[in-house]
Amino acid sequence: MAKKIRVGIVFGGRSAEHEVSLQSAKNIIDAIDTNKYELVLIGIDKQGQWHLDEESRFLLPATESELPELAITGENLALVPGQQNNQLVASSGEKRLGSLDVVFPVLHGPFGEDGTVQGLLKLANIAYVGAGVLGSAIGMDKDVMKRLLRDAGIPVARFVAANKYSSKPIDFDAARDQLGLPLFVKPANLGSSVGIHKVTDRDEFERAVRDALNYDDKVLIEECINGREIECSVLGNDNPIASVPGEILPRHEFYSYEAKYLDENGAVLEIPAKLSSETLERIRQLAIRTFTVLCCEGMARIDFFLRNSDEIIVNEINTIPGFTRISMYPKLWEATGISYSELIDRLIQLAIERFEREKRLKTDRT
Repeated sequence: MAKKIRVGIVFGGRSAEHEVSLQSAKNIIDAIDTNKYELVLIGIDKQGQWHLDEESRFLLPATESELPELAITGENLALVPGQQNNQLVASSGEKRLGSLDVVFPVLHGPFGEDGTVQGLLKLANIAYVGAGVLGSAIGMDKDVMKRLLRDAGIPVARFVAANKYSSKPIDFDAARDQLGLPLFVKPANLGSSVGIHKVTDRDEFERAVRDALNYDDKVLIEECINGREIECSVLGNDNPIASVPGEILPRHEFYSYEAKYLDENGAVLEIPAKLSSETLERIRQLAIRTFTVLCCEGMARIDFFLRNSDEIIVNEINTIPGFTRISMYPKLWEATGISYSELIDRLIQLAIERFEREKRLKTDRT
């Protein structure tokens, strides 16, 4: 029997999307082929401490009204980088748990999806699923992401960015004159609709900016796009492929955090989207182009607006999309013909392929 591939599933984290990460991780753990993969569960608490528990699944089940919690029962964990044998070590220093073949980061938002964990794993010489350091950082910063897409000729919503510590005030009048009303105000570096507000007047704008600045020092202010919300999943490294696109039909004013994760009736997911074959193909090709322009690898979900039936606008990219039971990324692949378990397998294999490719690069002058 072939030796199992040792996979570290890393989840939780310090971001406002901590609970979403736990839901995603639980689904991956339940779906992964344990005949092929040996799992090592690594939970990061909200203070940033890493915990390890190989035997028990320390993901408490959700109640009817709450997202799951991370039960802190395992050993605290340290990662000891090494060129040959990377080691996970219990904080007591007495227990070495061996090397990992690959890590699957199931982390959403800052301190996980933004290149920080990817950089740690790269320094530790461990293969990991998903975008690299650069692609992860670009995908997290919506301001930088949109500027790169705009410069590549990919249509995005009109926007302005403002910094908390800039000498220029974050001015409602200037934003209204440039972008019109209503406006969307959001943290530049976050996801899952956390800290996002739709505003129609000065008071709402000022409250929204204050809230967004609780999560990030940079705020993105965008025009409101009245259009259909379409999403498309991308998979691959050098030759990525795109899934069938799907449509989100929110039952709230917009696809909020609550609609995504707390209210199972918060939106209807229509897969595939009811669009012409020509429009579906245009969206798929634009998803692949967006993925490539933003230096992504492994996986991503691209979110679009479709305005006036034919104008396709890229909203954003998610380099570690949700893997909950109602998440679009795996659902779109299931509709395309790739099962949840097969999708996880492909993502792990893509990570190992990239790692082996990068190992062939020279790191000295000899």
